[in-house]
Amino acid sequence: MKTAPETRRPDRRARAVRLGPRSVVALLLVSAIGVAAFGWPLLAGPSSQVSAHAQDAPWLFAGLLVLLVGVVVAAVSEGGVGPKSVAMLGVLAATGAALRPIGAGTAGIEPMFFLMVLSGRVLGPGFGFVLGSVTMFASALLTGGVGPWMPFQMLSMGWFTMGAGLLPGAMGVPPARAKPRARGRLRGRAEVLMLAAYGFLAAFAYGTVMNLAGWPFLDSLSSSVAFQAGAPLRENLVRFLAYCLATSLGWDLGRAALTAVLTVTVGPALLRALRRATRRAAFEAPVTFEGTES
Repeated sequence: MKTAPETRRPDRRARAVRLGPRSVVALLLVSAIGVAAFGWPLLAGPSSQVSAHAQDAPWLFAGLLVLLVGVVVAAVSEGGVGPKSVAMLGVLAATGAALRPIGAGTAGIEPMFFLMVLSGRVLGPGFGFVLGSVTMFASALLTGGVGPWMPFQMLSMGWFTMGAGLLPGAMGVPPARAKPRARGRLRGRAEVLMLAAYGFLAAFAYGTVMNLAGWPFLDSLSSSVAFQAGAPLRENLVRFLAYCLATSLGWDLGRAALTAVLTVTVGPALLRALRRATRRAAFEAPVTFEGTES
């Protein structure tokens, strides 16, 4: 019997955009700066003049844009982002930006969050971080929501979308001959319920983090929930929790509930559509060689 020359057989899995070492370093750097930007007032001393830094957001925004460009450049140089990935990024960011104004100003009805969850799940954490940040930037331009809060929104949405890509069981769809639960993948109803639970909890986390961005600078808020510069960390955390319960709990609950409901109802169809588009775009589709006997 003769063995025919090796033939190329494409791998039909839906693959996330690869996150290489340089991309990981860039993401860690962005996240570290973001954590410092959100949390430094809690550790500031009584003589730090926290309110004097309330207008530093433009500098943070400029630095964030540079670092986001660094993440994209690192991904491109490592082969993780190509023209098809950029096109997918543009389509999803535009869709998310268009969804955000729906229900704006009404009890946290923000349907863009469920799209970010599903996109991050399918396309991976690195792509998800850039997508979340770019979507929030585009929606701010669309709705006129440009202000000192925008860099914090971009960071928070980037983390929100990236978290969906870090959830377990996100490996690509195996070939048809593989076993249904091969390679650690999670699909079907279990995956949708996991994404709905993540969207619900992460929507609360998003609102909480955004509260932290503005709460230390509310000098006019003279009450038991106001930030006290130089106070012990425990005391300020108690005040912050009380502030969140008193001001944003209803809004965050509406956002979380809507994200979970849309993920359960629309999520399965949208996940299939995103994975089909990813397979057809063939992000990083490797070529395998198999010998055939004739």
